[in-house]
Parts: sequence; C-alpha cells; structure tokens
Amino acid sequence: MSTAAAAFVDHALAVEWADLPDSARRAARNFLHDSIAVGIAGRNAPLADEAFEAAKLWSGEGGSGFVLGRPGARLTTPHAAFVNAYQIHAQEYDCVHEPAVAHPMASVGAVLLAEAARSPVSGADFLAAMVAGVDIVASLGVAVKSPLKFFRPATAGIFGSIGAVCRMRRLSPDVSRNAFGYGLAFASGTMQAHVEGKPTLAVQVAAAARSAIEAVDLARAGFEGPQGSIDGPFGYLTLFEDRVELEPVLADLGMRHRIEELSWKPFPTGRAAHGAIIAFRSLIEAHGIRADTLDRFTYRAPSLIHRLVGRRPFAGMSVAYARLCFAWLGAVVLTRGTVDLADFTAERLADPDLLALAERIMVEVDDNPDPAAFVPAIGVATLRDGREVSEMVVRQFGSPEWPLSRDEHLAKAKRCLEFGGLPEVDADLAALIEGFDLVDDAAGALLGVVEQG
Repeated sequence: MSTAAAAFVDHALAVEWADLPDSARRAARNFLHDSIAVGIAGRNAPLADEAFEAAKLWSGEGGSGFVLGRPGARLTTPHAAFVNAYQIHAQEYDCVHEPAVAHPMASVGAVLLAEAARSPVSGADFLAAMVAGVDIVASLGVAVKSPLKFFRPATAGIFGSIGAVCRMRRLSPDVSRNAFGYGLAFASGTMQAHVEGKPTLAVQVAAAARSAIEAVDLARAGFEGPQGSIDGPFGYLTLFEDRVELEPVLADLGMRHRIEELSWKPFPTGRAAHGAIIAFRSLIEAHGIRADTLDRFTYRAPSLIHRLVGRRPFAGMSVAYARLCFAWLGAVVLTRGTVDLADFTAERLADPDLLALAERIMVEVDDNPDPAAFVPAIGVATLRDGREVSEMVVRQFGSPEWPLSRDEHLAKAKRCLEFGGLPEVDADLAALIEGFDLVDDAAGALLGVVEQG
C-alpha cells in the first residue's frame, strides 16, 4: 500500500549525516544549540515548575530521561519529552518554519533528547534523525494551502517526532509506518488556545512529544497501526486541514533539507510579531520617536499576522497572551528599545502606562491572499507633529534570508543559559555542539556539559 506515511518513513530512514551538504549540517548544529539553550531558559518559564511536578506524578520513580535546566532530575522517557517540549516552547523563543507555520524543534528536539537517554546513540545518528524529523513537520505544513484550523506545532509535530525516533533507532519500515498510525490516533492541538492566549499551546506541543514516544513504543511492541495515517480518507491531512497539495511536497523529499529553512526567533514572542518589532524599532531609531511624540503605529500585514498577534491588550492578561499581542510588545519596544525574557513580569503586564501606550499600536490586515504569508508588510508611524513615516518589511530578522550572525546566535544562547540559571555551561555547550556529530553517546555527552554544575 503506497501512502504518504510510507513516503515519509522511507525518506526518514534514508537520511545519513555524511550525505548532507555543509549548509544542512550547519543549520542542524545551530538549531540544536538554539533549542537546548531555549529549553534551559524555559526552566524558568511560567508554569514550568508546575508542568514538571505534574510529570513527576505521572512518571513515578525511576526513568532515564533528563530535563533541561534541572540537573539530576530524571523522568520516564515520555514524560521527559513532555517537560522538555513544554520548556522549549513555553516562552515563544524556539525556532520556527515560517511557510509551514510550525515549530519543529520543540517536539522533535525534545523527543530525541528523551529517547537518546534510554540507550547510547551517536551524535551523527541524532543529528540525522533531527534533520529527518524537521523535514516531515515542515513538509506537512507547506503542503497546506488553507488557513490554520489546528495548532500545527503539535499536530504535525507528532509525526515529525515519530519519524525522527524511527530514524535514530533505525527501526524497520513496517514498525515505523505502524508508529505513524498511532501518531494519527494521538494527534491533537487546538487553535482555541492561541485565540485565548493560554499556556495550553505549550502543553499541546508537550503532549505531542510524549505521545510520539508512546506511539513508537507501541509499534515496537508489535501493535499494527493504520497505514493511511497521513493521506487516508480519515487520515491526518483530511481531518486537520482543508486544502492540501501533497504531491509536490513528497517529490521534494530528499531534494531539499527543510532544516535550512528554519528561522531563529530573536525575540521571545510570537514569530508573527517579529517583523513589526523590527519595523517599529527601525523607525524609533531613525526618527527619534518617543512615547510623547507618537500618535499611533500601525502594522499593515497579511491576514496571518493579524490572526496571530493582532489581539488587543488588557489589564490582567497572561504572559502567554502578552507574547502574542503586538500592541503590548510594541509598547515595550518603544520604552526599552527591545523585548527580552525578563520583560514578562506581572508588574510590567499590569503597568498602566504600557497598557495606555499599547492602545496606540495596532495591526491591520492588507490584501495579501496568501493565508500563510508573513511578508510583505509595512509599519506606519503617525507622529503628533503631523508627520507620517514608514518602514517596509520584506524579510524577517532570523529567517534564512536574514539569519542571525554567529555572534548574534551565540549571544542569544548565552542570554538563555543565564536566564535558566546555567551561565557556566555556555562555552562548553557551544564547543560540544560544534563536534556533536563525532560523539558516541549523544545524551551522555550533553549531560556531561549541562549537568556539570
């Protein structure tokens, strides 16, 4: 039976680190480093301790899975994946595949870290599996030509994570296809959490990571799963998406490496806010704009931007809501020049001056028909002296078209490690990642660095 799941499985199992171009290898190292650092910072994300305590209840005693930023903590493999995925995504600082509208590494990275701790796996196999998993998540996203209905970082993330584990452990095609079948059984994730700005978003990614481990374990135990898990009449794409063009995506498997298409997040906010932040900051710097000279700032952008970050601020909004509210983020940028991990405190969220300033900042929808477009967009500042100044946005900072420099990448990792309480591991972690493909025990090598304190 020829299915999309079979095509994804065959592709994943065939990925070899030695065969990848240098550009894909560089991207893999970059985004593994970024995800680990972000996950360590996530140890101090809102509700991260509560997520960890809940996972300890589910996990019980024992387990080999380690938790980023929590030296000595061990959970069973599915629950370690759950907590690490929560921590990687909870601060909206993890990398993103913009065309797919998905965050592949929050699930794929968390799952591989947990699974690798069960028994030794080489760094080369770990990285190859990571590349394969990102290919699957991103492919499932870019195949869709209609607006988001479900939360794709979770719904597509589970399949990419399953493919990654199957590649890392070199499981058979039959077992891997069966695992995809249980991925369909477990797939979930609603956009309602996004609309309301609830921490459920990160929990949904965490659940996808946990369920990916469980799906593979069931298949390895001999459970047969549905073979049409992706493109069957009741498969993933039929149930979760409206309009899909799958054939070109399947034809691209092995011809391109989606990990090269990932974007860093320079700011701990929804990716849809990044273009607006850069445009506003550029205008502030170029024209000396201050709170007392700004009448209003409007970001005119594709519909996806308004849908994701065009919400209005209010007193008492949650951190999760504020990270997805450009009006409030813009107010922070106008007063501070940037927005970073330490900005999301209860005091700042309740600051009446910031909230009042945010009322002058808005997102408007332009006429772009592409439901997944982030650009082009334009930021327009109207000043109280009657002047109007504007800044076009044709690419997003952190994207493949405008990547972070090596120094900017390392600076972000350092800030994350400091926020997570492990500044002392910065240099050793960076060095490990550069030679990660050479280690014999990926989890052991990583633990030797991040738990050195």
